[in-house]
Amino acid sequence: MATELPLAAAVPVRAGGDDAVGAPAPGGRTDEDEDGPGDERRCLANGCVPLSHQVAGHMYGKAKIGILQHPDGTVLKQLQPPPRGPRELDFYSKVYAVDCGDSHLLELQKYLPKYFGIWAPPNSPNDLYLKLEDVTHKFNKPCIMDVKIGQKSYDPYASVEKIQQQVSKYPLMEEIGFLVLGMRVYQVNSDSYETQNQHYGRSLTKETIRDGISRFFHNGCSLRKDAVAASIQKVQKILQWFESQDKLHFYASSLLFVYEGSSQQIGRLSDGTLMNKVVVPKGQMPDGEVLEYNNNIHVTCPPENGKMESCVDKNVSKMYGLHKKACSKSGHSQVSQKVENLEKGTLWNSSCVPQEHLNGNILTQLENVFCSTSPELTKNTEVEVRMIDFAHVFPSNTKDEGYIYGLKHLIVVLQNILDD
Repeated sequence: MATELPLAAAVPVRAGGDDAVGAPAPGGRTDEDEDGPGDERRCLANGCVPLSHQVAGHMYGKAKIGILQHPDGTVLKQLQPPPRGPRELDFYSKVYAVDCGDSHLLELQKYLPKYFGIWAPPNSPNDLYLKLEDVTHKFNKPCIMDVKIGQKSYDPYASVEKIQQQVSKYPLMEEIGFLVLGMRVYQVNSDSYETQNQHYGRSLTKETIRDGISRFFHNGCSLRKDAVAASIQKVQKILQWFESQDKLHFYASSLLFVYEGSSQQIGRLSDGTLMNKVVVPKGQMPDGEVLEYNNNIHVTCPPENGKMESCVDKNVSKMYGLHKKACSKSGHSQVSQKVENLEKGTLWNSSCVPQEHLNGNILTQLENVFCSTSPELTKNTEVEVRMIDFAHVFPSNTKDEGYIYGLKHLIVVLQNILDD
């Protein structure tokens, strides 16, 4: 049986993916993610399979493990080498700690995938994975887009070489404030998916960014303005959170957009509650239950309320050490070690990143954006917008203006699509 590793007793957990249509795609995110430990081991234990609807990030293939799907319906993201992997794990464990008393972190839970601790396969216990909610689980034909947010895709500790590398990949990042990393859009006329990778996103300019984003909301027959309007509302909520906090800065983090691509019939329950009935011409179970086509696995019993039972009682700190040791075999750079040492004991406390380490000036933020969307347009539309990827989250004592800038400009673009 696979090893479900609990967090250390001092940090209990409260419960709180991207695509090539079931196969590796030529495109995938390469900006920030690097090969993790155990990439040479192609073991998919305990019934885990490659996630079928991954649109960005390392895809499953010859040299990559990619995002996996656990038989219980959760997704598994392999922990990256230090300091990125431990930093992302620390982020999730702090946000979802049962004894978390920070109102901003408790509010933040609404905008993240639910977190279920860490997981390791039985035949490779040093390969650790973050166990996360599959945000697309409830959708029959999920349309998915991954958008990196912020004016910088490198963190405050990035080397000059790293900065140059990232800027050269998308020079417009600072001005536009976001980058489309990939999308997967269900086409109702052909019952198929159209996919775009990071090369598509990097081809978008100031003049074409609106049309580029609007492609995500077009189902081959019409523009899904209901999904656009619902997405605006979701992004505005995240923007409100960022404008209310000055403790954390997020770099190379993304928003994952998901909406239902299949045709829907709207009905009402006996008590008047609105109910969506997804029209699925095939794949009906004998008892009337509909198979989920977006996943490789049909989930019958997802984790209830995010509760995860521990199968073994092991010291997670020791596991971190083994994980770090495994990473070092593939080359743990001196720069990474230096950054790791700088971060020790500073993350999530009163320390902050000095202004001189911010690698450049931040453009004047956009004026406040006021968007009005009709409640009638969005009330029956199933949309999710969640923040993902937290390997580059740092403490601060100022608002995250770069991320706020990106969110505001994205809202402007979405509103322009809606008003067109």
